[in-house]
Amino acid sequence: MTKLRVIAGSLALLFAATACGSSSYDATPLPVKETPRPTKAAPPPAQTCSNATALQSYAPAGPLPEPLAMPANSTMARIQARGRLIAGVSADSLNLGSRNPITGTIEGFDIDMINAVADAIFGTPAPGRPHKVELRVISSPQRIPALKRSEVDIVARNMTINCARWQEIAFSAEYYRSGQKLLVQRDMKVESLAELSGQKVCAPAGSTSLDNMMEANPKIIPVTADTDTGCLALFQQGKVVGISGDDTVLAGDAAQDPYARVTKAEKISEEPYGLGINSAQVDFVMFVNGVLEKMKTAPAPGAKSAWQQSYDKWLGPALGPGLPPKPLYGRGDQ
Repeated sequence: MTKLRVIAGSLALLFAATACGSSSYDATPLPVKETPRPTKAAPPPAQTCSNATALQSYAPAGPLPEPLAMPANSTMARIQARGRLIAGVSADSLNLGSRNPITGTIEGFDIDMINAVADAIFGTPAPGRPHKVELRVISSPQRIPALKRSEVDIVARNMTINCARWQEIAFSAEYYRSGQKLLVQRDMKVESLAELSGQKVCAPAGSTSLDNMMEANPKIIPVTADTDTGCLALFQQGKVVGISGDDTVLAGDAAQDPYARVTKAEKISEEPYGLGINSAQVDFVMFVNGVLEKMKTAPAPGAKSAWQQSYDKWLGPALGPGLPPKPLYGRGDQ
């Protein structure tokens, strides 16, 4: 058992190291210096945000344009002219965005969302050909700064939509509803954060998970890491007694450590995921929402939608049956 534990810990440390960056085409680490991109429009005026309106995004303008025929002067036309979509992603969140140790490619549910956006701009690649996407590995604290500095076009990194973040960036419509839970050692007689007063628990820096954890139990000693696997490494080294985060991420952590389990306690929050986009690029938000609507729609009666196929492949085995969340629009109407 000890030997297996050491191996599992070593794997987590390896993932933590490789997640920091890579020289391969599909994973360029930040920071990256790039010529500033022209902004076609100023950010829209601030809209009053509340729990009732936080999930409202910008409605699609109509049917999606044909690939390679993006509207002139649009954000999509600029991306098309560049020849690739640049996306900020995780490389260490198993089943969401993680590097396949055999192929070296980054894959998962979040990556499928990004590939669908790229295909809507450039067309579906021929079998065996890559999507026209450059994946840049970023940490949780880098998500918003990378968008505000236009270092990436879009972020798909299990990012929760909330009012505070709407003040800095824009979001697509919700594409997945997660919830925050707790992971501990399998033999630990603990089910909730309330039982961990005075003990060290890890949550990713710059995440809503950290805020939610401290709100649930202010007596916890918080420990942070820049990546999800960073928390897993600390857990396997015995430096923290647990990890608190989205159920999607914790399911991936448990799959990497046979001595860890996600507790049965109710989730302490609702975490609606959105794709992050620069707040000045409302046209791109509307386009992405059109892509998500298409992904959530079955092509024929009895067939599975692209969203459902992705969910069943990456998240269904650990989290059970799931359905796509319905989009909420109305932002910009006030």
